Amino acid sequence: MNISLTQLEYVLAIDNYRHFAKAAEACLVTQPTLSMQLKKLEEELKLDIFDRSKQPIIPTDAGKELIEQARIILREAKKLEHIAKHYDDTFEGSLHIGIIPTIAPYLLPYFLGDFLKKYKKIKLFLQELTTEEIIYKLNKDELDAAILATPLHEINIIEEPLFYEEIKVYAHFNHPLTKKKLLDHKDIQRDDIWMLSKGNCFRNQVFSICTQPMRTDEQLKYESGSLETLKKMVEMEGGFTLLPELAVLELPTKKLNHIAEFKKPKPLREISIVYARSVSKKKTIEALKKLIEASVPEYLLDKKRGSVVEWK
Repeated sequence: MNISLTQLEYVLAIDNYRHFAKAAEACLVTQPTLSMQLKKLEEELKLDIFDRSKQPIIPTDAGKELIEQARIILREAKKLEHIAKHYDDTFEGSLHIGIIPTIAPYLLPYFLGDFLKKYKKIKLFLQELTTEEIIYKLNKDELDAAILATPLHEINIIEEPLFYEEIKVYAHFNHPLTKKKLLDHKDIQRDDIWMLSKGNCFRNQVFSICTQPMRTDEQLKYESGSLETLKKMVEMEGGFTLLPELAVLELPTKKLNHIAEFKKPKPLREISIVYARSVSKKKTIEALKKLIEASVPEYLLDKKRGSVVEWK
């Protein structure tokens, strides 16, 4: 049987995009070339992989099984290349990393420049994605690894903790919460909290700490996908929000009077680098992990500072 890895790559691209032109563009070939290779593969296998009568096109029942097997074959083929590179002292190739928006703007400045200088032959692709998008892309082999809040409790994904950031209160400077030295969880059971929008895992962690996290102001209902926007809303409109520690570390001295901390055990957010069990770039991922751990403040590595807040 004459089947090439390139043909299998085309099949996966068609399955991902459900559109021949977009799949061809992603594979950097013309649409006629992609269509011809798919036809040759179907003739070789004596079956239809896609139902072309549907729009968008969808895999046939046989096609679904073939696509899953194609993923396995291509994954194992990649392993051969990376096994060889593992025993080579050089770091090269590409690395596709997903990172959630509540970490990206605060963590990337710590390590990104150093990584690019140290590993000049690695082409790094970074995407800001929600946790659900990251899990989907890891399982589809569209990402090599990701940086996000854990634990995930996903069977097919390995988690390696990087650091632990304390969750703190950011309140208007004359808010009652800023007048207390240390807060208990019951102190924040208030209705003047500003929340992240749905789809953010940090929102779920806030729900774990604050059991009444909804504003009752009938005139203004607002949720944001940005921690920076929430800080601005607190400063302009009053109330409070919760922030992870890296978002607090960059605050200028004049804004530290907005911060209030919890009593021990302090709530912590566990940040990990995660990857699928079948990943073939473990050497490069491990190098990235070590660089991040060396870049962040050392005390963030200590899990004993508090208690990790589950969110999933």
